[in-house]
Amino acid sequence: MEYQEILFTQDQAVGCLTLNNPSKINALSRRMIREITHVLTEISTDETIKVLIIKAAGNHFCAGHYLAEMVDSGVKEYRTIFDQCTRMMMMLHEIPQPVIAQVQGIATAAGCQLAAWCDLVIAADNARFSTPGVKIGLFCTTPMVAITRAIGRKAAMEMLLTGREFPASEAKDLGLVNRVVSLEALDGTTSELAHGIAEASGFALSIGKQGFYAQADMTDDQAFHYAKQTIVMNNCSDDAQNGITAFLEKTTPKWTNR
Repeated sequence: MEYQEILFTQDQAVGCLTLNNPSKINALSRRMIREITHVLTEISTDETIKVLIIKAAGNHFCAGHYLAEMVDSGVKEYRTIFDQCTRMMMMLHEIPQPVIAQVQGIATAAGCQLAAWCDLVIAADNARFSTPGVKIGLFCTTPMVAITRAIGRKAAMEMLLTGREFPASEAKDLGLVNRVVSLEALDGTTSELAHGIAEASGFALSIGKQGFYAQADMTDDQAFHYAKQTIVMNNCSDDAQNGITAFLEKTTPKWTNR
């Protein structure tokens, strides 16, 4: 696919997907959603990429859906947009690579959803997060899913009902953001974190990410049973055996992603 609204680059084991339509505040147009989905599909089987960063060109991360595509259509057209966007969001959890959102400026509505649904979020100190759909008569029910799972019910309800902007520092206190740094340090901090994670076995990262989301909604007994079976199989993997041996012998492990 020829990309018109995103960019994709790779630096060693770290992929970087850049939302690249700053004139429209990187709104999630149907075209952009298709392009992001294509990248996620491509890297899902690419063992050379261990971590993915999602960032944005310009002053802002993402303004949500491209509202010009949300008027004067019918149920079928709107269903297609939200089906495609939901599929794209779900892929962020389904791909084996951890995904880090790098956020500056505004992340609103589906843009807030995009950040919240990533595995980690690094935010500049000028970042603001909001779900303002209620102010235009379009309650942010799809962003609600990601936000409720990231910050809990009371805080999520306040964000959804008021539509107000939550500054990066407050978003961090709520658990929506992992780290807040200066705008100047945003690129370097995110890259350092991504490359640090990428030093691990890609196989172990995949097992860990899949296991994290699988156990999150289980009962305690179910979660421990699942985790026990998973770690047994993980322990039998080439990378686990190589890593344990390297630790005991005080050498550097060599990963095979197996």
